[in-house]
Amino acid sequence: MSSRVVVIGVGNPLRGDDGAGPAAVEALRGRVPEDTVLAVSDGEPARMLDLWRGADTVVVVEALRTRPARPGALHTLTPAEAAGHAPGTASTHAIGLGECIALAEALDRLPPRLVVHAVEVADVGLGARLSEAVRSSLPELTERAAASVRQAYARTP
Repeated sequence: MSSRVVVIGVGNPLRGDDGAGPAAVEALRGRVPEDTVLAVSDGEPARMLDLWRGADTVVVVEALRTRPARPGALHTLTPAEAAGHAPGTASTHAIGLGECIALAEALDRLPPRLVVHAVEVADVGLGARLSEAVRSSLPELTERAAASVRQAYARTP
C-alpha cells in the first residue's frame, strides 16, 4: 500500500509575508520523496479540496494573522485548531483555512491526516517582500513541513 502525501503552500508571493507558504513549498523541492505532491494555492476552498482529493496526508503551509502579532513565530495546528480561529485570523485570505476545513468536514472530504504549519506575518501589502522575521523563520517552517512528510511516509506499511 502506498501513501499519497500532498503539501500545499497557501498564499500569494506578491503580497509580502503571504508568500511564506509558496516559499516553503519551493524550498521542499528535492528534500521530500519525489512522489510527494507539492502545490501552491490561493486558498480558495474548492481548489484546496481538489488538491487534497485522495490524499492520505495533507500538509498545509500557511501565513497566520494573530493579535497581538509576533511576526516569524511558528505554529503547528490540528484541523480543529485551524478551524477554531475566528474568520480572517487563521489566514491572510478573505476565506480562510478554517472555512475550508469546515466545508471539507461538511462534504466528508477531510483527508485522514491534515497538519497545518503556519508562520505569523508582519506585512502582507501588495508588492512587499517577505519580512526579515518571516524570512528568518522560513528554514524552520520548511523543516517542520519536511518532518511531517517524513512522518507520513513512515506510517505507510
